[in-house]
Amino acid sequence: MSPRSPAVNEEMRRRSRDRLLQAAVELVGERGYEATTLAAIADRAGSARGLVSYYFPGKRQLLQSAVHRLMHRTLEAAFCREPRTEDGHELLARSIDAVLQLAVERPVLMRTHMSGVLQAEGFIQCPEQQRLASLLRLAVERSGSRQVDTDYPVLRALLMGAVFAIVLPGAPMPPARLRAELFQRFGLAWELGVPPVGGPGAPGPVERDAAPEAGRETGRETNRPGPQGAPAGLRSGRDRRTPVRHRTDQSSSSSSSSSSSK
Repeated sequence: MSPRSPAVNEEMRRRSRDRLLQAAVELVGERGYEATTLAAIADRAGSARGLVSYYFPGKRQLLQSAVHRLMHRTLEAAFCREPRTEDGHELLARSIDAVLQLAVERPVLMRTHMSGVLQAEGFIQCPEQQRLASLLRLAVERSGSRQVDTDYPVLRALLMGAVFAIVLPGAPMPPARLRAELFQRFGLAWELGVPPVGGPGAPGPVERDAAPEAGRETGRETNRPGPQGAPAGLRSGRDRRTPVRHRTDQSSSSSSSSSSSK
């Protein structure tokens, strides 16, 4: 029997590593971090226990890579969802919705992940994290940013803060409210992505099934230099409300004039 080629060996290692990452996501979500052992992860993955130590320095690093892989695959699926699009504002909206939805659907896993990021090991830039970063950077770039290296870390930080706010025990914030804040920050029309049922004030989780139909023209209007403090190339959502206030003022003025004439 001839030996396996290097390409075959590499593919087998990749599959073995992916099985460990998937098993870690499943077990931590089911049992919590402390109750999940490396031996249990290896058993769930159908792998030799020594392979865990071969691929990962420890359980914390394994979990970070596992969650980053889950986030990358979730964003990838959101980008490929029908109707397919190359519009940067739609991609950015789908990115935000996908991350918030993970926090809603997997609170134990995402809470554990956020806790791990704050440990001494810090934020681990593993291959899975780099793949996730590439998708987020793509969305930022296509949305019109002229400073991707600056705007991408801002997006990442805001998403991490939103996830923390959703999974915070005892004082969680409604995902729809956080979505509204993020969309306003990046100048995205509410109808992009997968808007929650009930509008910006809806307390429920983000829905996945509804396909966006409207709001794309409004989203395209944001592809211009933003105000001071906003990411370059992204127009703040506050700007879009100014004409509304102006119309209200005109209406009030007209009403006052009418009353005076009477």
